[in-house]
Parts: sequence; C-alpha cells; structure tokens
Amino acid sequence: MIHKHKLRDENRGIGMTSQGTRDRLVQTLRREGIKDERVLKAITQVPRHEFVDEALSSRAYENTALPIGQRQTISQPWIVARMTEAVLDGGSPQKILEVGTGSGYQAAILAHLVEKVFTVERIDELLKLARRRLHGLRLNNIYVRHADGHLGWPSQAPFDGIMVTAAAQSVPRELLDQLGVGGQLVAPVEKNGLQRLLAIRRTDEGFEETDLGGVVFVPMLSGLA
Repeated sequence: MIHKHKLRDENRGIGMTSQGTRDRLVQTLRREGIKDERVLKAITQVPRHEFVDEALSSRAYENTALPIGQRQTISQPWIVARMTEAVLDGGSPQKILEVGTGSGYQAAILAHLVEKVFTVERIDELLKLARRRLHGLRLNNIYVRHADGHLGWPSQAPFDGIMVTAAAQSVPRELLDQLGVGGQLVAPVEKNGLQRLLAIRRTDEGFEETDLGGVVFVPMLSGLA
C-alpha cells in the first residue's frame, strides 16, 4: 500500500516539465475532444515526466506515446484521457481494475478519480519500477500485483470499472466475470487485423458493446515475465 498526499513542489518541474507545460497539454486534450473536467484536472495533477526515463522527460508532455523499456510504452496522453473518460462514463465508480500497470501513469491518473485502484502487471521489472514511482508520489489507494492480466484480480471482484491497456484478440471471459453490473470495461481488441477501442457495459441482461474508434496498443500476452 502506498501513502497519499498532494504532489510535492519538487514534482511540479521546470521548463519542459513545468506545471505550465502540463496545462498546455490539457488545453490540447480539450481541443481534441476530451470533455470530462475531472479527467483533465487529474492530467494536470500527475507529473508524467516522473513516469518516463530522465532522458525523455523533456518530451513527457507531448501528446505521444513514449518507450518505457521491455518493448512497452506509456500511452499517448489523449488515449489515457479517453480511456479514463470512458471507464468513468459520467458516473463515479469507486473501485477500478487496471490490466497492464506499465509505467504506473494510468494508475496514478485513476487514483485521483476513484477510491481504490487495483492494477496488475505481468512484467516484474516494470512493476517494481512503477511501484517505486507511485510510492514516491505517496498514493495510498493504489494496490499493485504481479500477475497475468488475463486473470484479473478475482479476490477483489467485482469492480465498478475495468481498463485494459494492451490489445487482445477478444476480451478474456475472466475479466468480464469480474465486472460488476452497471460497470464498464474499456479495452483495445483486435478486429479484422485492426485494433478497436471497445467499451463494454454489464447489465442485468448481459453485455452491451460500444466501438470508440481505432487505436494502436502493444499486444496482450499471457504468463509472467
């Protein structure tokens, strides 16, 4: 468990990592269609430069994906914002599962918006680094686990929302089973050789699917690394 407080002054950054640069990124996201002000506020609060290698920190607030090692990336800020907006879907979910911790940035965004974030990552080296970064920001509502994302976190189910940050051929049944009624799962899925971002709502009768558009994500792999 990780302690929480307001972001420290030293994390506000200078130059290309400054608060002003974060604010300009938010202006860009707003122009590109992100409407949920809660999400935009979280983007301004989380120092993205803390989640990339120091050599890339000057590019942290570009609206682009960046490498984080292990053939993985930190997602483009617009994608982070869009998926967060979709999993919230105008409501106030309190318990969210993230599949694919990666750098830890998406979990940090969610931590500013919901009561509890559970996040799983199959690559141990990435998870350890993400845990240190999140610990440095003292967020106490993020719970991390080294696990195969296809399996989710069954002991903590049901979840009000589930976010998957890697592309699968289909959404694993285990994840759908862990989604509470009324909750929404957001995930990139391969369809006819292309990736589509899907929002899947669980209802009393079953599941309702909405296509949110084309995306590009790293593939979702099984097992631990």
